[in-house]
Amino acid sequence: MIPSAPIASLRQEYGDAPLDPASLPADPLAAFLAFFESARAAEVPEPNAMTLATSTTDGPSARIVLLKGVDDRGFTFYTNYASAKAKELAADPRCGLVFSWVEIQRQVRVRGVAEKVSREESEAYFRVRPRQSQLGAWASAQSEVLPSREVLEAEMRAVTERFEGRDVPIPPHWGGYRVVPSVVELWQGRRSRLHDRVRYTRIAEGWKKDRLSP
Repeated sequence: MIPSAPIASLRQEYGDAPLDPASLPADPLAAFLAFFESARAAEVPEPNAMTLATSTTDGPSARIVLLKGVDDRGFTFYTNYASAKAKELAADPRCGLVFSWVEIQRQVRVRGVAEKVSREESEAYFRVRPRQSQLGAWASAQSEVLPSREVLEAEMRAVTERFEGRDVPIPPHWGGYRVVPSVVELWQGRRSRLHDRVRYTRIAEGWKKDRLSP
């Protein structure tokens, strides 16, 4: 099927909101939070959605996951420790994150190393998840081949019955990762594709901040 207009002709002119390195905090996590809050204020759908890129022996691998916490240690998300992404991180913990908020013409890129969060931290987050999500963590053998949708739904019914009338415990195979950043880059769309890019690089003394050419 031929699109109604050539893809190469799709074009949008950005605004002219500046991103001045001098006006940004010395800490990239503080700068990220300011960007994140601007996305929330603009009511960007799921502003915590981020692309997680990992490495495999066959090349790069990427998918969307949800950010569930950020502090001065890094960016936290949760998953099944037997999933494809977890196996890839076990083999090579170096990874990348990308946040894209096209509605406000902003983007954040992160490079770092993923490490498992403490079991206590994973348990604390699991307890506040919706019950159906808790049950789903037991029902789904994430990334494994599934014979049919019916098999998954049957497993969900089984775990629902298994934990009926009591709290759902955290599965032993489920928990969080924290991506400890070494590089954080903030991007602001500008007119004529002369975008503003500011890169933070971790150094021995803290963080080095540079403006990059678009």
